[in-house]
Amino acid sequence: SKTGSNLMSGFLYALLPVIAIVTLGHVLSVRNWIPTDSWRAIERLSYVVLFPALILRTLANAPFEEAPWGLAAALIFAQFALGGIGWLARFLPNMPGPAVGSVIQSNVRWNTMIGLSIGSLLFGEEGLALVTIAAAVMIPTANILSVYALIAHADTPHGPKPNPFMALFKNPIVIACIGGLALAGASVTLPRLLDDSLRILGDAALALGLLSAGAGVDLSALKRAGSRTLTWSLVRLLGLPAFAVGFCLLLGVTGTPLVIALICAATPTATSSYILAKELGGDAALSANLIAVETVLAMVTIPILYLLLTL
Repeated sequence: SKTGSNLMSGFLYALLPVIAIVTLGHVLSVRNWIPTDSWRAIERLSYVVLFPALILRTLANAPFEEAPWGLAAALIFAQFALGGIGWLARFLPNMPGPAVGSVIQSNVRWNTMIGLSIGSLLFGEEGLALVTIAAAVMIPTANILSVYALIAHADTPHGPKPNPFMALFKNPIVIACIGGLALAGASVTLPRLLDDSLRILGDAALALGLLSAGAGVDLSALKRAGSRTLTWSLVRLLGLPAFAVGFCLLLGVTGTPLVIALICAATPTATSSYILAKELGGDAALSANLIAVETVLAMVTIPILYLLLTL
């Protein structure tokens, strides 16, 4: 159908630049054109400044007064459900704590850039607004669950394990979520100078996040840990959209919001998950591999899931 072909082309247009930039990051790292120490500094800058700027602006500008709360609730429930499945990974053999933290993070995060691209291509301004509303609830939920999971499962042999709830409120990304939601709730319009500054920093976050993710992709590790990475990638790409659609139907969400819920949940995990895993003691190599595999597999799974929903 015409809509199906629109989705396919829109998805490819959104995804191909992502793959290209991740590949570029990998080449820069493998060739050592940018040394390892420099990547560490880039990741730190992204974590402390760039990603918080992106999140603060996204949430502050979200159109909350038009929010379909059924869509928002369904996506949050889906994130908790798949996060719970990730938590069960701790009972599997050969799953050290940091790997469990990275799996939970992969299960609850999503690629906002791809969601925005496909949503706006399929449904114009309405799609864009709905994906923004999804971002307003999914980004804070993903960050809170991820930070908690990574810290709770990190290997910290030197000294006591940090308190995940205390660490949450010191986390720059969580602080940005709280600030953005507060601004949106108070209907504060960002001054143009601040809005433009945050937008420029946010654009840098996407680019540097993709490059860092590519730099962290270890292709040899991908071959060694193939089945674990593939299994959890499929759990994420099929499980989150299945839960999202299920909860939407339970809450009476239909039409365009239902399709948007599917698209947001079906995108691959966020590229920022690699940086966060490295910062908070997760399995950074596994996170990078999950990003790489999910990004490739999602080219196939999103159109199939969309066609199944709209048939």
